[in-house]
Amino acid sequence: MMTPLARYVIRNITIRLVVGLLLLLFTAASACALTIEEEKKAGKELYDKLEKHGYLERNARVENYITNLGNRLLAESKPIFDFRFTVIKNSGINAFATPGGYVYVFRGLINLVETESELAGVLAHEIAHVNARHIAGMAEKSGKINIATLAALLAGALFGGGGQATAAIAAMTMATATHMSLRYSREHEEEADRLGMAYLVQGGYEGKATVDFLKIMRRYEFYSSSIPSYFFTHPGTDERIRYLDGMLQTTYRQQRGKESILGGLKRIQAILALDNRNLDVTLRKYEDDLKNNPDDVDILYGLALVQEKTGAIAAAMETFQKALRLAPDDEDIVRDTGIIYFRASQPEEAVKLLRKAYQLNGNNENTLSWLARAYEATGDYASALDLYRKLETRKIDDVDIYYNIAMTYGRTNHPGESHYYFGIFFKEKKRKDSALFHFKSALPHFPKDSARALEIEKEIKSLKK
Repeated sequence: MMTPLARYVIRNITIRLVVGLLLLLFTAASACALTIEEEKKAGKELYDKLEKHGYLERNARVENYITNLGNRLLAESKPIFDFRFTVIKNSGINAFATPGGYVYVFRGLINLVETESELAGVLAHEIAHVNARHIAGMAEKSGKINIATLAALLAGALFGGGGQATAAIAAMTMATATHMSLRYSREHEEEADRLGMAYLVQGGYEGKATVDFLKIMRRYEFYSSSIPSYFFTHPGTDERIRYLDGMLQTTYRQQRGKESILGGLKRIQAILALDNRNLDVTLRKYEDDLKNNPDDVDILYGLALVQEKTGAIAAAMETFQKALRLAPDDEDIVRDTGIIYFRASQPEEAVKLLRKAYQLNGNNENTLSWLARAYEATGDYASALDLYRKLETRKIDDVDIYYNIAMTYGRTNHPGESHYYFGIFFKEKKRKDSALFHFKSALPHFPKDSARALEIEKEIKSLKK
């Protein structure tokens, strides 16, 4: 029978996308350490690769939160790199750092922590690994012989879920893992814990949070059906707890910090929880939490989001309404209540709520988009078009905006602009023939030498190439 460790390793060997890059990352390290500039270049290459293949969370609210939290700790750490903090779109339990100041936290770990200070402790620990240049040191010791194996193991431990591996490959990987430098050494972990604790406490947080987090991880280790990936790169949980406890009883005995400074962790967890594969488990958790905290706005908000995602629209509307009564000026709750009214084919009610959300924050692109749709659904095409055009100038990633603009122009009897924006939409969708059709249909509606006509001709020439 295959052990949980074997199943975990098999499930986590995804070397197709990242091994090649990680090989490049470590080739500079054979007999000498990476320079600062080489570390920066290597970290940037890995970041670009992860971004290209869609590993990175691109929710602006989540990105801002993790960046602000990391920057608060950096202020106390005397960094030698320009750091970047990013969330990995994966439910695994992990956090890791790469050369050059790149710190990554998995979505699953953010959802696991119980306080902001625990998450801050994880980031502080990873910042310490970067500042101490531990990865560069591992690469120096490994040399060229172990680089390929290091890359394979790192890929398997960090980016699981994609490949099919045989038992033989898994066995080989496990055998190598017992004495490979994928794991930080005990000395590395102690130094990162020591430095990380200093960053955490000086940043105003409760130092005990680091121990609390490791105890959560230890519970997860014993009661989970698979070993969390965090333990592959951060070994020695019990030793680390004892070491950190000792620091708390000596160096930091008189210092008390806060569990939360930025605030909003539960809201971030609610946003990230929507991407969990097993939403039924998430739903039950929110329902259980609500029994003990019936007026907790964040729990109500998270529950409503999950209810909506699972198709329980009526229940979600009821939960949103309760949250709205408790927090009538909460931008997220006002906006998302408006969105669910729109989805329930009540656009007039949606407009009222979304307009209020827009007044609370006129820069939120999600609010702008849904309010524009609600205006369109009520027949207020002028207001809808005004908002769509505002979104267009922001060059957001949502290509459906071009479709919506095209439809609105069509409904207001502007066929030239309608065809033009359909052309843009189909071009972004990589549907060349449809794009050409609409651009050619748009051209006769504009004066020959007008700016729009020249732009359309340019698009046509580009597509024909």
